[in-house]
Amino acid sequence: MKNSRNYGFDAGNLNRVDRFLTERYLDTGILPNAQILISRDGEIVHFSSKGKAQEESARSIDEGSIFRIASMTKPITSVGFMMLVEEGKVALDTPVQDVLPEFGHIGVYAGGGGDVGFMTRPTAEPMRMLDLLRHTSGLTYGFQNRSNVDAAYRASKIEDWHGVNDLDGFVRALGQLPLEFSPGEAWNYSVSTDVLGAVIQRISGQSLDRYLAERIFSPLGMADTGFVVSADKIDRFTDCFLWAGPDKGRQMYDRAMQSAWARMPKLLSGGGGLVSTALDYHRFCLMCENNGELGGVRLLGRKTLELMRSNHLPGRSDLSSLSRSLFSETQNSGIGFGLGFAVTESPAKAMILGSPGEYYWGGMFSTSFFIDPVERLHVVFMTQLSPSWIYPIRRQLKNLIYASLI
Repeated sequence: MKNSRNYGFDAGNLNRVDRFLTERYLDTGILPNAQILISRDGEIVHFSSKGKAQEESARSIDEGSIFRIASMTKPITSVGFMMLVEEGKVALDTPVQDVLPEFGHIGVYAGGGGDVGFMTRPTAEPMRMLDLLRHTSGLTYGFQNRSNVDAAYRASKIEDWHGVNDLDGFVRALGQLPLEFSPGEAWNYSVSTDVLGAVIQRISGQSLDRYLAERIFSPLGMADTGFVVSADKIDRFTDCFLWAGPDKGRQMYDRAMQSAWARMPKLLSGGGGLVSTALDYHRFCLMCENNGELGGVRLLGRKTLELMRSNHLPGRSDLSSLSRSLFSETQNSGIGFGLGFAVTESPAKAMILGSPGEYYWGGMFSTSFFIDPVERLHVVFMTQLSPSWIYPIRRQLKNLIYASLI
């Protein structure tokens, strides 16, 4: 690591990040571990790892530890799709049904559900690829627990990675269920990026795992990123926990040595299925920070990244005015949404230190990243505790890190 002061950080203030994580989250038993990587001007200026990797081992997490990154998969899948856009094989305004004809007769919820079936009305506009990228498709997640539509997702187990559906079956099943709203009318956190993964498969003619491995992971040197943890790496995999409340605390959710991620899933989730390391995701962030290029390998053009990190919500509104979701990986005020990322439009409205144009996302197991093109800064945070919205750790870390800039 470099001398942090040479890269514009006050070393004393930066060390408060580690103290804060230890005192607030590790010593109290809230988090099992915590790893944070801070990069500026393309160099790692701070990288710390604290806590155990596995409950049954004395081994601490380190730079080789592998984490479930959940929805941090979404930006990677979005980059994979935009590579196809650059090749002229698809466009942002392409109707989804042109590639996935299973969506050709999908309608908008107008009543019913359960045993009586659904009533639907036609969509006002077709669902476009843009809607998948920015979560304005009308799709949802089963875990939202707020509508008859997401209840149907749960009843059909449509999101079960080790169930009966591969990506083609997943698309067929989705095509039989209604949308929650007409595409483009609202924002709802959803399986949109999983559908985008199916689009990639259909257009490329490759399975999603092979496409991402050949087009993104291998070129960027992300050797520990994928949909499965191989047997020779399982000792580097981390346990994952579920927060069961202040009385019960952390409960084991997925033990590393018997993990569901040790088996290749039938349904490849482009919205949440990947595992990775902080160093691997750092390389993905570097590529984005470098306008699509890393180490002499170019994945995307500069203008494509500029487009991706722009706010694409209708009328350039923010999530507070457009969101119908009970959950997302971000706050809503002052936050727009780009092509696979949340985008900070106004730090003042968001009530957090940062820069306009910063883009980011996180995952259900409390992992997160952000990239600030103004300050030439990016951060990757890893831990393994679900759900991610219980504690404001991401906002707290942002404030601590930005307060360390001089």
